[in-house]
Amino acid sequence: MDRILTVPVEALGPDHAAAPVGFVPTPTAPYRQHRRAAKLIDEPGTPLPRAPLQPKSADPVNAYGARVLMWKQDPSVTEIGTRKCFLPGVVLAGPRDARIAPGEPGIAAVSPNAFGDFITPPDTDQFDAVHTYAVVRQTLTMYQRALASGGSGAPLPWAWNGNGNTDPLQVFPHGLPNVMNAFYSRTLRCVKFGDFVPSGASARVYTCRSFDIVSHETGHAVLDGLKPNWLAASNPPQTGGLHESFGDLTAIFLTLSQLDQCEAIVAQTKANLHDKTFLADIAEQFGLALGRSNGLRNADNDLKLSEAGTEVHAISQVFTGAIYDILADVFAFERQPGVIDDAALLHAVGDYVRSLVLRALIGAPDQGATFADVANQMLHIAEVDGKPVDYRNFIRNRFAIREVLAATEALTEDHVAGVYYAAGVVDPPEAVQDRRACCGTMNHPEYFDAERLLDAERAILAGWQSKTSVLE
Repeated sequence: MDRILTVPVEALGPDHAAAPVGFVPTPTAPYRQHRRAAKLIDEPGTPLPRAPLQPKSADPVNAYGARVLMWKQDPSVTEIGTRKCFLPGVVLAGPRDARIAPGEPGIAAVSPNAFGDFITPPDTDQFDAVHTYAVVRQTLTMYQRALASGGSGAPLPWAWNGNGNTDPLQVFPHGLPNVMNAFYSRTLRCVKFGDFVPSGASARVYTCRSFDIVSHETGHAVLDGLKPNWLAASNPPQTGGLHESFGDLTAIFLTLSQLDQCEAIVAQTKANLHDKTFLADIAEQFGLALGRSNGLRNADNDLKLSEAGTEVHAISQVFTGAIYDILADVFAFERQPGVIDDAALLHAVGDYVRSLVLRALIGAPDQGATFADVANQMLHIAEVDGKPVDYRNFIRNRFAIREVLAATEALTEDHVAGVYYAAGVVDPPEAVQDRRACCGTMNHPEYFDAERLLDAERAILAGWQSKTSVLE
């Protein structure tokens, strides 16, 4: 039986001459102060058993962690704004850890406060350093978890890690002053972010403050560690499209990995992912700076391969759009609001689709991969995972509508287990990637084999010099 605390009337304060029977008061400030003082002189009772200092896990890293203040989207998405997040693991001044470090020279190292947290005011260099690190860290952790859940306990390497090399990815939040872009570089082992003042505006836009842009560039770094040949411009256009799409999908997956953002999406769309939402809009602030209404790209699109040509960003939106549709299909199929909260379900669906896409990309060819290669891998993995045939129907139908797969049966029929499809629209053998509208990563000279071309020109110059010396 519950006990009712009886409190002397005089403890309630001078305005309470009497109290009704069973009345449980809200303690006044003087009463709380009295209780704290009384505890100081209480005789100690039997000590309660203390929790162990170390977690049950054998990994001592799990005992650490830091809170950070960060943008959950970017400064233009006001319904999300800045929020505190907890990053498990060891985070040192910088901030930095074993896998991620601030670029040098760059923003002065940010030190944790007395609680070991990195809470700094927005619109400062220190905040930008913390926010950018946090998004890179969350992205790496998200994909590491996806690999772990898929049965792989191996760490997710950066492209240069191997043969004893454990160098971290360097992060430059303000690495490209007055540049409307950002990039990942394997050679420099870094991600760099630009800042600029839009035409006709006075406020500077920092790409490092965009949740989408930072996760997009980190996605390039993650995929480069898994598929190091895919960044080369010598690949067919669809391979380049997979890299750009993975960057945009990383921004979507990272959003869905955070329950507060899932709650905001459900509230904004009434659980209809095809309603307008910041989930589908990529890099809203950057897009607004360029006069666009839906960010740089919109994942909720209807593009087909025959409409995309060889421009890599256009091609990427075909694949991104198909995955977004599959995500929305699975979410609508699994919805049971009376049984499971919509935000919790969206979080779980995002987790599965992210794992499905990541494993399909890993299973695709190491060179010249096509959209059809990845789509067929997704069909196979969904079957092996024991998912309902509806999942495979969603995958087949969405990729068939976008001309990625050439389905041989009516799309109203169930997918037959084990059936693989030929590609729909394919890149011509002589097709060359058009990367002019891509992010800085895809336009970085190192992925065009530019040094080899320069070496050829130097060889011509050296040959001319040797002939000249003989004539002299």
